[in-house]
Amino acid sequence: MWLDMQSNELNKSNRTSRLVLGTAQLGMNYGISNKTGQPDLKTAEMIVKRAWEAGVCEFDTAQGYGQSEQVLGRCLKNIGITNKAKIISKLDPNIDHLDRAALSSALTRSLHNLGIQSLYGLMLHKEDMLDSWATRLETSFMEMVDSGRVEHAGVSVYSPEKAIQALNIESISMVQLPTNIMDRRFEKAEVFDLAEDRGKTIYIRSIFLQGLLLMSPESLPEHMRFAAPVLDKLALLAQDVGLSTVELCIGYIKHTFPHSMLVFGAETQAQLKGNIEGWDVLWPNELAQEIQTEFRDVDEIILNPSLWPKGKNSKRPKIRL
Repeated sequence: MWLDMQSNELNKSNRTSRLVLGTAQLGMNYGISNKTGQPDLKTAEMIVKRAWEAGVCEFDTAQGYGQSEQVLGRCLKNIGITNKAKIISKLDPNIDHLDRAALSSALTRSLHNLGIQSLYGLMLHKEDMLDSWATRLETSFMEMVDSGRVEHAGVSVYSPEKAIQALNIESISMVQLPTNIMDRRFEKAEVFDLAEDRGKTIYIRSIFLQGLLLMSPESLPEHMRFAAPVLDKLALLAQDVGLSTVELCIGYIKHTFPHSMLVFGAETQAQLKGNIEGWDVLWPNELAQEIQTEFRDVDEIILNPSLWPKGKNSKRPKIRL
């Protein structure tokens, strides 16, 4: 019986329903490695359709992702899955979050853009707004939940400290955070253990670090050349274990955090196909530990895109190697 239960849990953790299609790429040019730009509506529709057919039933968007909500809404309608898909969106960080009417109006716009009656999740897009949760924000969010227009309240965070703060708030049930093969911050802070203990759902984003981890050192623009040594190390590890970088990045998240959801994006059908196939690749049991050893202390200038130089004339930063 115990073996059957263990097998069922493993099968559940391996399902593609743990995958969430991030749709920032469908609404704007997104990612340092994006060479094709925002896809046209036909391509976007095929990406959403293929993801759904592969077992992906959740889609992540945001009011700040250009035309993402509108494009996703049209895709869902054209495919005929508007009432079946689970949609998570994030509030425009520029609206007055303490204005209840402004929040309600923002939610109404999202529902209209997406062509749905309710969101599976509505998240804060600025972690700093958590500091106002207990005073006024919680009341506004709970009104939206009680009205049936939102099922789950959540927040997108950038730091382990804010993730812990959110997980300790009873009315917040989902937290989105960045984690990838090089980023140990949330692991070291035991954020994933806390989420499991609290019964909250973690949505892991930035598994490819906005596409940086998929770039070859030779293809880096001059102002990003500081990342070349760590990308060299990643390429060598992938070669040694016989996996692609995509398979390495996805496999690490899949097997290290079996209770978390994984948010990934794609601007082409080929990228989508590669990500789905990467999910199904066999994973050596000892590989996660090897990865943690190889990338145990990567400089934050690489891990945090907000610290990246902004253009070719930017000064190249010095990093720890």
